[in-house]
Amino acid sequence: MSYAVKNLVQGNSELIAFRIGDQEFCVNIMAVREIRGWTQATPLPHAPQYVMGVINLRGAVLPIVDLSARLGMKEAEPTARHVIIVAQVRSSVIGLLVEAVSDILTITEENIQPVPEISSDLERQYARGILAIDKRMICMIELGAFFPEQESEAA
Repeated sequence: MSYAVKNLVQGNSELIAFRIGDQEFCVNIMAVREIRGWTQATPLPHAPQYVMGVINLRGAVLPIVDLSARLGMKEAEPTARHVIIVAQVRSSVIGLLVEAVSDILTITEENIQPVPEISSDLERQYARGILAIDKRMICMIELGAFFPEQESEAA
């Protein structure tokens, strides 16, 4: 039995963990198409502030979202060390700018703690839960809630 099938049978999920500033976040690995180095984006007029622009990804136009700005944090100043996580959000493919990919995690539902009630409405909207792994606190992002359908199509 393959590793992926064994994980599904055991009720495990795999996540990609990444850093933005001093914080760690993660998304379901099944939403990730690829991880690539930073490429300068061409700005789009009248785009939301967190949309950095678009890049050409093998002939396809890919919108790039500054995940730091989308989270309400300081806007990213991309360097050669930044990476783009190319992810599927419903019927759209978007690029998420992050500082670095830090880990691939295998978890079960029991590992996911609820988001604290004192969190902001925005955080409760996109955060599926919090993972406490070793001494790390990792916020699990639900991309579908984070990018509403009409917004992901506009990007």
